[in-house]
Amino acid sequence: MKNDTQTPKASDLRQWLAHLEATGRLAVMREGVPLKHRLAAIAKRLDGTQAAYFPKPDGHAVPVVSGFVSRRAWIAEAMGVAESGLLAAFRQAADRPLPWREVDPGTAACQQVVHRMDAGSDLRALLPIPTHSEHDNGPYITAGLVIARNPLTGVQNVSINRIQVHGPDRMAILMLPRHLLAFYKAAESQGQALDVAVVIGADPLTLLASQAITPIDHDELEIAGALHGAPLPVTKCVTNDVRVPAGAEIVIEGRILPEVREPEGPFGEFPKYYSAQENREVIVVDAVTTRRDPIYHTIVPAEMEHLLLGAIPREATMLAHLQRSFPGVLDVHLSVGGVGRYHLFVKFRKQREGEPKNVILGAFGAHYDIKQVVVVDDDVDVHDPQQVEWAVATRFQADRDLIVIAGAQGSVLDPSTTVTGGWADSDEPAPPHLQGIGAKMGLDATRPVAYRGHVFTKVRIPGEDEIDLDEEIDRGARVDWQAGTVKS
Repeated sequence: MKNDTQTPKASDLRQWLAHLEATGRLAVMREGVPLKHRLAAIAKRLDGTQAAYFPKPDGHAVPVVSGFVSRRAWIAEAMGVAESGLLAAFRQAADRPLPWREVDPGTAACQQVVHRMDAGSDLRALLPIPTHSEHDNGPYITAGLVIARNPLTGVQNVSINRIQVHGPDRMAILMLPRHLLAFYKAAESQGQALDVAVVIGADPLTLLASQAITPIDHDELEIAGALHGAPLPVTKCVTNDVRVPAGAEIVIEGRILPEVREPEGPFGEFPKYYSAQENREVIVVDAVTTRRDPIYHTIVPAEMEHLLLGAIPREATMLAHLQRSFPGVLDVHLSVGGVGRYHLFVKFRKQREGEPKNVILGAFGAHYDIKQVVVVDDDVDVHDPQQVEWAVATRFQADRDLIVIAGAQGSVLDPSTTVTGGWADSDEPAPPHLQGIGAKMGLDATRPVAYRGHVFTKVRIPGEDEIDLDEEIDRGARVDWQAGTVKS
């Protein structure tokens, strides 16, 4: 569904799901779909076309939903902007966050029902947690916003982390070297656990805000408020001081234990490969609070909901970062083929030879996940991979326009990265300081600033963009092929 006009913003998950259902973009499944593999398989088949709603999965009382932000146009619609204004609107919210508004815990919808974990309590019985991919090592929470407070400053951080549930009240969490891990290391260095909340069933805009690329001690819930156009209502957890979105469906409260590691993985990640089993940090669960009749959200790994939630905030950050140094940068796109993380396409209005190479180097410095950068001219749509490939095919020569940087830090989840010291052939995982080492590649697919005649002029037919086919085609016409005449 194309969105070229402003629409109401998604105030909460249920309002957004009702809107999708009313516009034919939500499919309700038959009751009882198995949580192991089958639910994820069905959601994947509908990926990018309809959200999937599963009542009573495996007979569980709590329904599951997936895929409700699986198209770029839907995310723009939830924000109330045209798709062309998506990155600008997100960047504005990130630059002008709104402090959240705290509400009394007794009034917060996310705490209408409180389950305190005690002997006999089992998280897997309380919540319908799916097992997604073929070789996943059990059920995983994939759409949980992990919220924690900096032990040194008290400022919160929000991120989405994969979490394996492997006991009644124990979960293993993957923390990449970002803010949450820094908070945990600060707490662990003092021999303390880090209080956390895992929020499941947040509205689309809060989900998107959680993926913002910000400096440490910038609370993403304040960006969520800016996206909503009003301070986000939050409430304090029942068992700790973490503040969570008051309108969320489910909140798991717990602590990441110091000096405790347990096996996690394998797990099918966003590059569409499995991460190996390693010892990870452990969350012990203290309580689960929910709305009455809650809805559980799961993200099918490596599919469009997963890729877009990560790509759009990164694109907005990349665009702002590059434009500060290179005013000729007009647009950026993290391609789906590059799993929304690794391959960046940059639209650039070149004034001097050599500028695209500087843009490439600037992009590599903006985020270590970026593995390949293609710079194209302003007559190329970076959101159309076919046009980008055309630019590479006709404006790029490898001996002149290629940049390769060896031995750089890349994504630790990229299975093609190599490590030093013989770890590549070892059954043991490499130590963290050796993980994710790989090469960066930049392609200058721009035409020369000056050239003769029309050798680099893109072929077009005058008026082709203004044609209205409904005016040109006679829908009721029929050809008499014997007489060679047309009858309306």
